[in-house]
Amino acid sequence: MQVKTKIDVRRNEQNPLISPGDVKPSRSDFTIECVFNAGVARYKDEVILLMRVAERPVQVDSEVLRVPVLVEKDGEYAVDVLDIDRNNPAYDFSDPRKVKQIDIDTYVFLTSMSHLRIARSKNGVDFVVEDKPFLFPSNRYEGFGCEDPRITFIDGTYYINYTAVSEKGITTALAKTEDFESVERMGIIFTTENRDVTIFPERINGNYFALQRPVPKQIGRAEMWTATSPNLTHWGEHKFLMGVEEGWQSLKIGGGAVPFKTDKGWIEIYHGADRNNRYTLGAVLLDLEDPNKVLAKTKDPILAPEEIYEVEGFFGNVVFTCGVLFEDEIVKIYYGGADNVMALAEVHINEIYRALEI
Repeated sequence: MQVKTKIDVRRNEQNPLISPGDVKPSRSDFTIECVFNAGVARYKDEVILLMRVAERPVQVDSEVLRVPVLVEKDGEYAVDVLDIDRNNPAYDFSDPRKVKQIDIDTYVFLTSMSHLRIARSKNGVDFVVEDKPFLFPSNRYEGFGCEDPRITFIDGTYYINYTAVSEKGITTALAKTEDFESVERMGIIFTTENRDVTIFPERINGNYFALQRPVPKQIGRAEMWTATSPNLTHWGEHKFLMGVEEGWQSLKIGGGAVPFKTDKGWIEIYHGADRNNRYTLGAVLLDLEDPNKVLAKTKDPILAPEEIYEVEGFFGNVVFTCGVLFEDEIVKIYYGGADNVMALAEVHINEIYRALEI
């Protein structure tokens, strides 16, 4: 039985706001597969979406799978294309997202590679997508791509944490910009496998504070933890925050958007996946002075996949956010639908308070 939302969430009538056909590939022999999971920020008079763009080589022969690979030569990294014979018994092609080598317990190639691309809007709805990538894979930890960015504005700087994926695993990297024209990488801040990191927009008790989602491989579940840092690059004081529950968040949970501050506490819009890999969004209220304290959380989702662009796509039955704007009592949730498109939903803060039962 699918769970539907019970609060007044209004999807934008122009949804989906951005689709793969709206984005230009980074090179002429590539095609855009998906555009989704954008971090969001206000910069001057614009709304900035920093989107995950997944692209792959154009396929020209049904017997050959062309996959993107990042290769290093003399210290420089560039994307190349590798051709794999689909009849080769050494590989498993059953998952359209990945290629697995039969004799090892891991995947060796992804069929697409993601980078981060900027879209700009004056009204937060009508976006113009830039032609060139803003942050493109360029080191060994990004060999399979850069994914799922979050943007946190602190003291005049926009910090971008994103998932860096390679054969070495799934890590969280950090970059920064002041103008969304140039960007500086700051390196890996959480090692494999850790993702869904969200950094709070101000220091708390003198330290930076973040949500994280380590993924245990032997014992434990994919659940939400916290960490603190004196400088945004060295993180410690790791603490468990909240775990999975039966129902819409029975398989795993993780941070979504950057938390925003209210007079009742920090509100985090997070995601949960059930045992059918159906992704929905919920909310949790954290204490202002100690975000390790959970004050309340939603029993039911505040946003669930119901519309066609959320139910059907590259990976169906998914709503997933990496960024919200909280303005004039309205929570604007920018989210990926079915791992394929960008969409927008709005909800009044009082509706979230009601869902939190506070």
